[in-house]
Amino acid sequence: MSKPALGRGLGALLGGGGRTSAPPPAALAPVSPPPQPTPATPAPTGNGVRKVSLDRVVPSPLQPRRDFTEESLRELADSIREQGIIQPLVVRAVGERLELIAGERRWRASRLAGLTEVPVIERPATDREVLELALIENLQRENLNPLEEASGYAQLQTQFELTQEQVAQKVGRSRAAVANALRLLKLAPPLLDSLRTGQLSVGHAKVLLGLTEHALQIAAAEQVRQRGLNVRQTEELVTQLLAPKPVAATAASIQTPNTRDPHVVDVENRLRERLATKVGLRYRAGRGAIEIRFGSDDELNRVLEVLGIQID
Repeated sequence: MSKPALGRGLGALLGGGGRTSAPPPAALAPVSPPPQPTPATPAPTGNGVRKVSLDRVVPSPLQPRRDFTEESLRELADSIREQGIIQPLVVRAVGERLELIAGERRWRASRLAGLTEVPVIERPATDREVLELALIENLQRENLNPLEEASGYAQLQTQFELTQEQVAQKVGRSRAAVANALRLLKLAPPLLDSLRTGQLSVGHAKVLLGLTEHALQIAAAEQVRQRGLNVRQTEELVTQLLAPKPVAATAASIQTPNTRDPHVVDVENRLRERLATKVGLRYRAGRGAIEIRFGSDDELNRVLEVLGIQID
């Protein structure tokens, strides 16, 4: 089944093109140069572009994006001072306020630019539609950091009781991409902060998720930082920590990882990525075993579905 194109919801929200065009000239009117753009005329029904007081517009609590860099906002504010706002903000009425559906970055930059009025298009939208559309808009522009993306998916899943497959369909992502993003939320809180700021890469984070104890995750991440380990070396470190030992591993017991066949590590990592769960691969001289872990019946069913196994 084909996935909906990313941004389909935004097109529907804007009512097709979402732009106001000038009426065609009369049939017998003489040919003249194209007219200069003029401000859009407010529509009596509230469905067109109109200008409202900037103070009436408020950000949405459902906005998944939390980080707005000051430098980019200042650059956009300078552009708005010179050219104005080219693309109207999309809002919905909430009491006397107009809550943003799309365009929070333009709204913030307009405040920096000293605007008192902004162009808006008002549309009715439910909470779920607002979150879906905000996710789509930001994913299109690659504005979300990995943690914001994962948190948005989690909010769609929990607040609106959607499955991972339904979330994937709503935002135009594959189910595996959504599942892998959601796994990031299992990191220890300090590592979530590092992921948000970019100090920890997504590749390293996915490998560290092989450690279920937060203390081990944090200690391993510190080893990665101090020794400058790449993703492959981090996989070796995690594999060593997961290997059976007479005494359970602790955060203080991390040592230099033993050398492991890089091909086996690569296959194990690919299986882990494909199935979005913990996978162990033991191999020696053409023999071994694959261990796939799951934490619930739902997770087992998802793994079986990925493997193409139908349960009657």
